[in-house]
Amino acid sequence: MDFSLPALLFWLKKLLAAAILPPLLPLLPVVVGLLLLRRHPRLGRALAWGGIALNLLLTLPASVGWLAKQLEDPQPLSIEAATAAQAIVVLGAGRRDYAPEYGGETLNRLALERVRYGARLARTTGLPLLVSGGGLAGETAEAVLMKSALEEDFGLSVRWAEVGSRDTRENALFSAQILRDADVRHVLLVTHAMHMPRAQAAFEAAGMIVTPAPTGWLADHGEPSGEHFLPGQLPNANSAYTGWFAVHEAIGRLAYRLSQ
Repeated sequence: MDFSLPALLFWLKKLLAAAILPPLLPLLPVVVGLLLLRRHPRLGRALAWGGIALNLLLTLPASVGWLAKQLEDPQPLSIEAATAAQAIVVLGAGRRDYAPEYGGETLNRLALERVRYGARLARTTGLPLLVSGGGLAGETAEAVLMKSALEEDFGLSVRWAEVGSRDTRENALFSAQILRDADVRHVLLVTHAMHMPRAQAAFEAAGMIVTPAPTGWLADHGEPSGEHFLPGQLPNANSAYTGWFAVHEAIGRLAYRLSQ
Protein backbone atom coordinates (compact mmCIF):
# COMPACT_ATOMS: atom_id res chain seq x y z
CA MET A 1 0.00 0.00 0.00
CA ASP A 2 1.20 3.50 -0.85
CA PHE A 3 1.92 5.51 2.33
CA SER A 4 3.10 8.69 0.59
CA LEU A 5 1.59 12.00 1.68
CA PRO A 6 -0.50 12.42 -1.53
CA ALA A 7 -1.91 8.90 -1.08
CA LEU A 8 -2.73 9.49 2.59
CA LEU A 9 -4.44 12.79 1.76
CA PHE A 10 -6.39 11.03 -0.99
CA TRP A 11 -7.68 8.38 1.43
CA LEU A 12 -8.45 11.02 4.06
CA LYS A 13 -10.56 12.85 1.48
CA LYS A 14 -12.33 9.60 0.60
CA LEU A 15 -13.11 8.85 4.28
CA LEU A 16 -14.42 12.37 4.84
CA ALA A 17 -16.56 12.13 1.72
CA ALA A 18 -18.05 8.82 2.91
CA ALA A 19 -19.08 10.47 6.17
CA ILE A 20 -20.79 13.48 4.58
CA LEU A 21 -22.45 11.72 1.64
CA PRO A 22 -25.46 9.40 1.50
CA PRO A 23 -26.11 6.82 2.84
CA LEU A 24 -24.14 7.82 5.98
CA LEU A 25 -25.22 11.47 5.83
CA PRO A 26 -28.86 10.85 6.88
CA LEU A 27 -27.94 7.92 9.14
CA LEU A 28 -25.65 9.96 11.39
CA PRO A 29 -28.39 12.20 12.88
CA VAL A 30 -30.59 9.13 13.36
CA VAL A 31 -27.85 7.34 15.32
CA VAL A 32 -26.99 10.44 17.35
CA GLY A 33 -30.65 11.07 18.04
CA LEU A 34 -31.21 7.54 19.31
CA LEU A 35 -28.18 7.83 21.59
CA LEU A 36 -29.56 11.07 23.05
CA LEU A 37 -33.11 9.81 23.64
CA ARG A 38 -32.64 8.98 27.31
CA ARG A 39 -30.93 12.20 28.44
CA HIS A 40 -32.34 14.64 25.88
CA PRO A 41 -35.50 13.05 24.50
CA ARG A 42 -36.77 16.10 22.62
CA LEU A 43 -33.44 16.74 20.87
CA GLY A 44 -32.97 13.02 20.25
CA ARG A 45 -36.37 12.66 18.60
CA ALA A 46 -35.79 15.79 16.49
CA LEU A 47 -32.44 14.49 15.23
CA ALA A 48 -33.76 10.99 14.52
CA TRP A 49 -36.83 12.19 12.63
CA GLY A 50 -34.72 14.81 10.86
CA GLY A 51 -32.38 12.08 9.61
CA ILE A 52 -35.33 10.04 8.36
CA ALA A 53 -36.75 13.09 6.58
CA LEU A 54 -33.36 13.83 5.01
CA ASN A 55 -33.11 10.25 3.81
CA LEU A 56 -36.49 10.55 2.12
CA LEU A 57 -35.53 13.83 0.47
CA LEU A 58 -32.38 12.23 -0.92
CA THR A 59 -34.22 9.20 -2.32
CA LEU A 60 -37.61 10.51 -3.50
CA PRO A 61 -37.55 11.06 -7.28
CA ALA A 62 -39.36 14.41 -7.00
CA SER A 63 -36.93 16.03 -4.56
CA VAL A 64 -33.86 14.36 -6.06
CA GLY A 65 -34.93 15.41 -9.55
CA TRP A 66 -35.34 19.02 -8.43
CA LEU A 67 -31.85 19.00 -6.87
CA ALA A 68 -30.29 17.43 -9.96
CA LYS A 69 -31.88 20.10 -12.18
CA GLN A 70 -30.18 22.82 -10.14
CA LEU A 71 -26.79 21.23 -10.83
CA GLU A 72 -27.10 20.17 -14.47
CA ASP A 73 -26.98 22.29 -17.61
CA PRO A 74 -29.69 20.81 -19.84
CA GLN A 75 -28.00 21.87 -23.09
CA PRO A 76 -26.17 19.18 -25.11
CA LEU A 77 -23.23 19.97 -27.37
CA SER A 78 -24.09 21.31 -30.80
CA ILE A 79 -21.89 20.17 -33.66
CA GLU A 80 -21.43 23.82 -34.69
CA ALA A 81 -19.87 24.57 -31.29
CA ALA A 82 -17.41 21.71 -31.74
CA THR A 83 -15.77 23.04 -34.89
CA ALA A 84 -13.14 25.19 -33.15
CA ALA A 85 -11.88 22.41 -30.84
CA GLN A 86 -8.56 20.68 -31.39
CA ALA A 87 -9.05 17.53 -29.32
CA ILE A 88 -11.53 15.52 -27.23
CA VAL A 89 -10.85 14.89 -23.54
CA VAL A 90 -12.77 12.07 -21.85
CA LEU A 91 -12.60 11.92 -18.05
CA GLY A 92 -12.56 8.66 -16.12
CA ALA A 93 -15.29 7.76 -13.64
CA GLY A 94 -14.29 4.49 -12.00
CA ARG A 95 -13.67 0.81 -12.59
CA ARG A 96 -15.10 -2.63 -11.98
CA ASP A 97 -12.38 -4.72 -10.38
CA TYR A 98 -14.11 -8.05 -10.97
CA ALA A 99 -14.83 -8.48 -14.66
CA PRO A 100 -13.81 -12.03 -15.61
CA GLU A 101 -15.56 -11.73 -18.97
CA TYR A 102 -13.02 -9.01 -19.82
CA GLY A 103 -10.05 -10.86 -18.38
CA GLY A 104 -9.86 -9.15 -14.99
CA GLU A 105 -11.07 -5.56 -14.72
CA THR A 106 -12.90 -3.02 -16.83
CA LEU A 107 -14.64 0.35 -16.68
CA ASN A 108 -17.75 0.93 -14.59
CA ARG A 109 -21.00 2.06 -16.17
CA LEU A 110 -20.34 5.76 -15.60
CA ALA A 111 -16.97 5.60 -17.34
CA LEU A 112 -18.53 3.63 -20.19
CA GLU A 113 -21.19 6.31 -20.69
CA ARG A 114 -18.43 8.88 -21.09
CA VAL A 115 -16.32 6.64 -23.33
CA ARG A 116 -19.28 5.88 -25.57
CA TYR A 117 -20.05 9.56 -26.09
CA GLY A 118 -16.38 10.35 -26.61
CA ALA A 119 -16.28 7.67 -29.30
CA ARG A 120 -19.30 9.19 -31.03
CA LEU A 121 -17.73 12.64 -30.99
CA ALA A 122 -14.44 11.28 -32.34
CA ARG A 123 -16.25 9.66 -35.26
CA THR A 124 -18.30 12.79 -35.94
CA THR A 125 -15.52 15.35 -35.70
CA GLY A 126 -12.36 13.38 -36.51
CA LEU A 127 -10.61 14.99 -33.52
CA PRO A 128 -7.89 13.12 -31.59
CA LEU A 129 -8.76 11.61 -28.21
CA LEU A 130 -7.19 12.08 -24.79
CA VAL A 131 -8.37 9.86 -21.93
CA SER A 132 -7.67 10.90 -18.35
CA GLY A 133 -7.67 8.84 -15.17
CA GLY A 134 -5.08 7.32 -12.87
CA GLY A 135 -5.16 4.66 -10.20
CA LEU A 136 -3.78 3.80 -6.80
CA ALA A 137 -0.49 1.97 -6.38
CA GLY A 138 -0.70 -1.47 -7.99
CA GLU A 139 -3.86 -0.65 -9.93
CA THR A 140 -4.23 -0.35 -13.67
CA ALA A 141 -4.76 3.32 -14.49
CA GLU A 142 -8.31 4.15 -15.57
CA ALA A 143 -6.95 5.79 -18.71
CA VAL A 144 -5.40 2.46 -19.73
CA LEU A 145 -8.79 0.76 -19.39
CA MET A 146 -10.48 3.58 -21.30
CA LYS A 147 -7.90 3.41 -24.08
CA SER A 148 -8.39 -0.35 -24.32
CA ALA A 149 -12.19 0.02 -24.55
CA LEU A 150 -12.01 2.72 -27.20
CA GLU A 151 -9.50 0.84 -29.33
CA GLU A 152 -10.75 -2.73 -28.91
CA ASP A 153 -14.51 -2.21 -28.54
CA PHE A 154 -15.07 1.00 -30.52
CA GLY A 155 -12.31 0.65 -33.11
CA LEU A 156 -10.84 4.10 -32.45
CA SER A 157 -7.29 5.27 -31.88
CA VAL A 158 -6.42 7.11 -28.65
CA ARG A 159 -3.60 9.60 -29.09
CA TRP A 160 -2.91 10.46 -25.44
CA ALA A 161 -3.52 8.67 -22.12
CA GLU A 162 -3.09 10.66 -18.91
CA VAL A 163 -2.50 8.04 -16.21
CA GLY A 164 -1.43 9.99 -13.11
CA SER A 165 -4.54 11.83 -11.90
CA ARG A 166 -6.61 10.91 -8.84
CA ASP A 167 -9.35 13.53 -8.98
CA THR A 168 -10.91 16.13 -11.27
CA ARG A 169 -8.40 18.84 -10.48
CA GLU A 170 -5.51 16.52 -11.33
CA ASN A 171 -7.35 15.38 -14.48
CA ALA A 172 -7.20 19.00 -15.58
CA LEU A 173 -3.64 19.80 -14.52
CA PHE A 174 -2.02 16.68 -15.95
CA SER A 175 -4.10 16.62 -19.14
CA ALA A 176 -3.39 20.30 -19.78
CA GLN A 177 0.35 19.65 -19.64
CA ILE A 178 0.09 16.86 -22.20
CA LEU A 179 -2.08 18.98 -24.47
CA ARG A 180 0.10 22.08 -24.26
CA ASP A 181 3.09 19.96 -25.29
CA ALA A 182 1.06 18.99 -28.39
CA ASP A 183 0.11 22.65 -29.01
CA VAL A 184 -3.55 21.97 -28.17
CA ARG A 185 -5.47 24.68 -26.32
CA HIS A 186 -9.16 24.13 -27.17
CA VAL A 187 -10.87 20.87 -26.18
CA LEU A 188 -14.25 19.21 -26.15
CA LEU A 189 -14.60 18.03 -22.57
CA VAL A 190 -16.63 14.84 -22.04
CA THR A 191 -18.04 14.08 -18.62
CA HIS A 192 -21.45 13.72 -16.97
CA ALA A 193 -23.73 16.74 -17.15
CA MET A 194 -23.81 17.10 -13.37
CA HIS A 195 -20.02 16.92 -13.14
CA MET A 196 -19.42 19.29 -16.05
CA PRO A 197 -19.42 22.68 -14.26
CA ARG A 198 -16.75 21.53 -11.80
CA ALA A 199 -14.69 19.81 -14.50
CA GLN A 200 -14.93 22.77 -16.87
CA ALA A 201 -13.81 25.17 -14.13
CA ALA A 202 -10.81 22.94 -13.35
CA PHE A 203 -9.72 22.72 -17.00
CA GLU A 204 -10.15 26.44 -17.56
CA ALA A 205 -8.10 27.14 -14.42
CA ALA A 206 -5.40 24.90 -15.95
CA GLY A 207 -5.30 27.15 -19.03
CA MET A 208 -7.54 25.24 -21.43
CA ILE A 209 -10.32 26.65 -23.61
CA VAL A 210 -13.26 24.32 -22.97
CA THR A 211 -16.33 23.52 -25.02
CA PRO A 212 -18.54 21.36 -22.77
CA ALA A 213 -19.67 18.03 -24.22
CA PRO A 214 -21.88 16.66 -21.43
CA THR A 215 -23.50 13.24 -21.34
CA GLY A 216 -25.47 11.11 -18.90
CA TRP A 217 -28.12 13.52 -17.59
CA LEU A 218 -29.64 12.22 -14.35
CA ALA A 219 -32.54 14.68 -14.18
CA ASP A 220 -35.46 14.88 -16.57
CA HIS A 221 -35.27 18.38 -18.01
CA GLY A 222 -38.49 18.03 -19.98
CA GLU A 223 -41.93 18.95 -18.77
CA PRO A 224 -43.29 16.37 -16.26
CA SER A 225 -46.09 14.35 -17.80
CA GLY A 226 -47.69 13.14 -14.58
CA GLU A 227 -47.81 9.61 -15.96
CA HIS A 228 -46.60 6.51 -14.10
CA PHE A 229 -46.80 8.17 -10.70
CA LEU A 230 -46.49 4.79 -8.98
CA PRO A 231 -44.05 3.16 -8.51
CA GLY A 232 -41.86 5.62 -10.40
CA GLN A 233 -42.26 8.37 -7.79
CA LEU A 234 -41.41 6.13 -4.84
CA PRO A 235 -37.82 5.91 -3.53
CA ASN A 236 -35.83 3.54 -5.72
CA ALA A 237 -32.26 2.60 -6.55
CA ASN A 238 -31.98 5.10 -9.42
CA SER A 239 -33.24 8.06 -7.40
CA ALA A 240 -31.02 7.10 -4.45
CA TYR A 241 -28.00 7.04 -6.75
CA THR A 242 -28.95 10.39 -8.29
CA GLY A 243 -29.29 11.84 -4.79
CA TRP A 244 -25.80 10.62 -3.92
CA PHE A 245 -24.34 12.07 -7.14
CA ALA A 246 -26.08 15.42 -6.59
CA VAL A 247 -24.83 15.81 -3.02
CA HIS A 248 -21.35 14.73 -4.13
CA GLU A 249 -21.26 17.42 -6.81
CA ALA A 250 -22.75 20.11 -4.59
CA ILE A 251 -20.10 19.48 -1.92
CA GLY A 252 -17.39 19.27 -4.58
CA ARG A 253 -18.33 22.66 -5.99
CA LEU A 254 -18.38 24.18 -2.52
CA ALA A 255 -14.92 22.75 -1.80
CA TYR A 256 -13.60 24.22 -5.06
CA ARG A 257 -14.96 27.67 -4.21
CA LEU A 258 -13.46 27.56 -0.71
CA SER A 259 -10.06 26.50 -2.03
CA GLN A 260 -9.80 29.28 -4.63
